[in-house]
Amino acid sequence: MQKYANPTRFMALSSAVLPWVTGATVVLFAAGLYLSLVAAPADYQQGETVRIMFVHVPAAWMALFVYSVMAAASVVALIWRHPLADVAAKSAAPIGACFTFLALATGSLWGKPMWGAWWVWDARLTSVLILFLLYLGYMAVWQTIEEPVRAARIAAIVAIVGFVNVPIIKFSVEWWNSLHQPASVLRMDGPAIHSSILVPLLVMGVAYTALFLTLHLIAIRGEILRRRVRGLQLAQLDA
Repeated sequence: MQKYANPTRFMALSSAVLPWVTGATVVLFAAGLYLSLVAAPADYQQGETVRIMFVHVPAAWMALFVYSVMAAASVVALIWRHPLADVAAKSAAPIGACFTFLALATGSLWGKPMWGAWWVWDARLTSVLILFLLYLGYMAVWQTIEEPVRAARIAAIVAIVGFVNVPIIKFSVEWWNSLHQPASVLRMDGPAIHSSILVPLLVMGVAYTALFLTLHLIAIRGEILRRRVRGLQLAQLDA
């Protein structure tokens, strides 16, 4: 990883990788949307409403994954002082917040016809809402603290402490009474979903992951350029 700690080297590598990741994202979403909206059958209980799950579930997966990336990058930033670790964490936060909001919004759209309510204070819903607030709080630290080094340190602590909410979300269905069903894909005895639903769901999951990689690379590049501009401006002021 130290090999790519140099921002210039990272910019060159990401410039070469970005077109391929972007292309893969487009192809995966085209395939995923076709499988989800056209090829997948309506559920015998949920009817056409099941198609919301192809958007909702991968968004929820990514909400957890992106926060985990932030927490891991924050650990690297605090312990090993990797020059790009805090950049990676900061750049991931808005993307993760969007995924979390999408998960909450689509979950609400699905909950109305299935549960008869737009929102209930379910254990998983509440913990995902807390995750969304953690994303906002993390971004607020960067916005309110002007000194970059201090902002990076405090934001990293917020990300690491907030990570305790990730396993709470994951196991909330098992720990408390919940309207959500237990895990249906990652199970010791295999998925509990028919392949006609599972395959589109997994393809959409990979598409969301590719989208995150694309947006994350773009965001990191943008942050590096902003820091370079800031450095030049400070150098001019000193001169």
